[in-house]
Amino acid sequence: MATHKSAEKRARQDVRRNARNSQTKAAVRTVEKKVRSLLASDKKAVPEALKELNSKFSKAVAKGAMHKKTVARKMSRLAKLAHKAASK
Repeated sequence: MATHKSAEKRARQDVRRNARNSQTKAAVRTVEKKVRSLLASDKKAVPEALKELNSKFSKAVAKGAMHKKTVARKMSRLAKLAHKAASK
């Protein structure tokens, strides 16, 4: 456990940041699951859901909860799946 005053403060900050990042990532995962389920069922609603997911991803990157390249990779793969589903 932290013994210095500054280390104790960092530990408190880490707890708060971890909670905030977890909440942000959970929100992103929820919307991502929604997009994947729509790809399987309602293909008409996919573009709107992708737009919402892109917004959530951008906010997660801005807050530092997710890495920019991770988000780019995930968005690219989902857009590719959406395009493939729309062409069928």
